[in-house]
Amino acid sequence: MSKQPAAKPSKPTAPTPGFTDRKTLRANARKRMKDGAVTPSYSADRTTVIKLLNDALATEWVCVLRYYRHYYMAKGMLADTVKAEFLEHAQQEQAHADLLSNRIVQLGGAPDLNPDTLTARSHAEYKEGGNLRDMVRENLIAERIAIDSYREMINFIGDKDTTTKRILEQILAQEEDHADDFADMLDGWIGE
Repeated sequence: MSKQPAAKPSKPTAPTPGFTDRKTLRANARKRMKDGAVTPSYSADRTTVIKLLNDALATEWVCVLRYYRHYYMAKGMLADTVKAEFLEHAQQEQAHADLLSNRIVQLGGAPDLNPDTLTARSHAEYKEGGNLRDMVRENLIAERIAIDSYREMINFIGDKDTTTKRILEQILAQEEDHADDFADMLDGWIGE
């Protein structure tokens, strides 16, 4: 049986340039623990980010309500296909609202779900639409508004809050899919 040489104790390594040393990381983690996920390295203006997220949240809820109205009111030869799209989009917009609400709470804020101010804070409008085609058109307009507003938020946040940026990018991708769906419907529309 061969004898292995005893392992030498490892020397502490110098911190890697651009990274906080372990001692400082550990000390910072113990400070302001009531802030939860928001640590001293968070560099965005939290108050502004929470306001932007609450405005986006209002937009999502207005879209949920509009989609459900359109789902229930859709009539005509194409109604079954379009209704299914309205319902799917309503559920996806509600999932966006959940993502935004959870992030607002993580940042130490409170989701603003006051029904009296939702439409005033929403980027998109609540338009009922007179017929099925109008409903599709109004939803396309709302999706295009959401696309621009999410893109602006992403650009504003940049790399100061990568978690919020990633959430907004995920929502933006789905809003772009929604807009494509409605643009395709309008492109092939026959009749009123």
